[in-house]
Amino acid sequence: MEANKVVVKFKDQKMMKGTTSDFFPNKNQFHLDVMNEEVLNIQVEDLKAIFFVKDYAGNKDRQKAYVDELTGTGRKMQVDFSDGESIIGYTLGYSPDRQGFYLTPADEGGNNIRIFVVKSATEKTAFL
Repeated sequence: MEANKVVVKFKDQKMMKGTTSDFFPNKNQFHLDVMNEEVLNIQVEDLKAIFFVKDYAGNKDRQKAYVDELTGTGRKMQVDFSDGESIIGYTLGYSPDRQGFYLTPADEGGNNIRIFVVKSATEKTAFL
């Protein structure tokens, strides 16, 4: 299985970059191969979100633009995290009974390909 480039953000604001090839949304843990070649066991419930990224550098100065209308990606949704961050995207698999869900960012020009949102790290989720 091909490894995915990810940026993992924890509820305590800690962040790690690396790759994973065994993350599944219905599992409670996965392995993260961090940049120094150490493999860590990550508990999903400790996370805010897993960002599947194009590259690790990103662009912190880029202004987000949530104007892209994407087809075939599900319902448009706004996610407000407990730490104050908000993201707008599309989801095909939101269920309030699951530990999290995938969100395809409405900002196609950003660095995130998709995001796995951990539901316990959100303050509010709303369909737009």
